[in-house]
Amino acid sequence: MTTLSDRPHSALVVIDVQRGVVGQAHDRDKVVANIADLVEKARAAGTEVVWVQHSSEQLPRESDNWQWVPELVRQDPEPLVHKTYADSFEATDLESVLAERGIGRLIVAGAQTDECIRSTLHGAFTRGYDVTLVGDAHTTEDMSEYGAPTPDKVIAHTNLYWKYHTAPGRTAGTVDTAEVDFTAKTPA
Repeated sequence: MTTLSDRPHSALVVIDVQRGVVGQAHDRDKVVANIADLVEKARAAGTEVVWVQHSSEQLPRESDNWQWVPELVRQDPEPLVHKTYADSFEATDLESVLAERGIGRLIVAGAQTDECIRSTLHGAFTRGYDVTLVGDAHTTEDMSEYGAPTPDKVIAHTNLYWKYHTAPGRTAGTVDTAEVDFTAKTPA
């Protein structure tokens, strides 16, 4: 029920599934496989796949670590958004990419749960989008040595929190890969 009434379409947004981002991530292979399944399902249903790629001092553009993981291949017509902040909307063209395509509902997958995923979920939601998090298709690295919870707890907490997130005129939620149906009016 997005507040963006002129945007009836959905998109799968794949965030930062890059070699240097998910190389040491929790359940990396399972999460990447789930994201690959989502990409395939979205393409088969004619749903837009939007790729978001981070760069920073630690992740310089064109470096090996900046590249997508080999299991995921972006197709040429699929939009690519470059970012330098956690929120995929901040100082990027993501909003215009989505507006041009009439997209008001986002299905989100990728990395890092406790940084770019959470920031983008909130960035989208506050901008009026319906936002569904794919609970078994996002991951993060272990930052517990710095006082953070272990990755499994970060992921579980984010899934629980987003499942019950609410605001007027928008929907949020968490579903697993198997539950995502890109052919339905509301994909999840």
